[in-house]
Amino acid sequence: MSDSDSEFDYPSESTRLMDGHVATNGEIRAPPPENTRKRHTSRNIEHGEMSSNTLPEVQTRPENSQAARPQEWLGDEEEELKYGAKHVIKLFAPVSLCMVVVVATISSVRFYSIKDVYLVYTPFHEESPETGTKVWNAVANSFILMGFIIVMTVLLIVLYKHRCYKVIHGWLIISSLMLLSIFSFLYVEEVLRAYNVPFDYLTLFILMWNFGVMGMICIHWKGPLILQQAYLIFIAALMALVFIKYLPEWTTWAVLAVISVWDLVAVLMPRGPLRILVETAQERNEQIFPALIYSSTYMYTYMGMATGNDTNTASTTTNGGGDETNRRASGEDGFTEDWVQNHAERGAQRQIEVHDDGTTGRPRTTLYQEVEEERGVKLGLGDFIFYSVLVGKASSYGDWNTTLACFVAILIGLCLTLLLLAIFKKALPALPISITFGLIFYFTTKEIVSPFADSLSNEQVFI
Repeated sequence: MSDSDSEFDYPSESTRLMDGHVATNGEIRAPPPENTRKRHTSRNIEHGEMSSNTLPEVQTRPENSQAARPQEWLGDEEEELKYGAKHVIKLFAPVSLCMVVVVATISSVRFYSIKDVYLVYTPFHEESPETGTKVWNAVANSFILMGFIIVMTVLLIVLYKHRCYKVIHGWLIISSLMLLSIFSFLYVEEVLRAYNVPFDYLTLFILMWNFGVMGMICIHWKGPLILQQAYLIFIAALMALVFIKYLPEWTTWAVLAVISVWDLVAVLMPRGPLRILVETAQERNEQIFPALIYSSTYMYTYMGMATGNDTNTASTTTNGGGDETNRRASGEDGFTEDWVQNHAERGAQRQIEVHDDGTTGRPRTTLYQEVEEERGVKLGLGDFIFYSVLVGKASSYGDWNTTLACFVAILIGLCLTLLLLAIFKKALPALPISITFGLIFYFTTKEIVSPFADSLSNEQVFI
């Protein structure tokens, strides 16, 4: 076998990745796992020597390999099931941790259970003893707050559409700075007061300064992944505590119901703001801002899509000198002239097929780093906040049966949402199913299960 043939028998990782996106029938698909690629490559080599212009990933298999395809598909399905279960656990852990922090704070710190000050977006304080008045006050407050959320969301979309990235980053940095400085300081102060721990203000100020600066670096720049996730979970828990304290009693439940409906509309409607944001980010091949998204992998990954400048630079480098040309022709850098010519044809075909894919609207020929990043699971920070608001509000009444019921309901809803995500393979709202289950479980447990359990306890009946 010639040297050029040996080059193709052992392609590099980036070569396998780029050619793995295109099937032999022209269908665009994700690259198979590493062990599957190796298995396919070895099988093709056994049936015959590969031609010099064909790579293992796109070589047509002989007819006698048709019987092996069902087993390969079963292996791929098993891989997807393992991948899905792994990422369900990756979401359950941070969501559970966020809710536990809120419940523990509500149970131990009395400050967040006292209703003395309200948000400016809730002008009706539900002070009337009549039920009808409380209901319309709660509905009015929820719609006012929802209107403010819609205006802010639309403003964010407009800024993103016009590429006002500096304005958006400034907005998010100021919000994060307030949460990590002022609200964090109030939280630590109330926790120390609740546990009667003496502490001087100078040391507390130094600690909070370091805490805030480290959080800003990890969220908006670079830092260890686990530290970034911890700061995002803490911010979500802090915002949930703010909503629990400063929202009126019935307004909290009305806001949870209204925000789940809004999430459904904003993500699934053709002109929904959040859907526009996701599609625009996919068209531009950009990441949504890390301060808004919890990710199980790094959010600041540089993509490797080729541009016109890159192509010109590559041409200049190729024609820059005789040593480089001779080295490329001899295959010293791993790519021969035959491979370059064949790769150019495959690249043109791949580019046409990628841009003709109307299902996702996103180019899929990227470097290895982005593929690894995309295998991470993402959940909006707002979902963390309202999950925790529901469980924290249930725990504020002191009924642990209701609290546990809401906790389980949210996890069940999240699991069903991830199942639908695996089926439809597109962005889905994470609030409607979980919040609906949580509200149903809350009122059912409070009005039916808890009184029934109390009656059994009073009658000394054990089931």
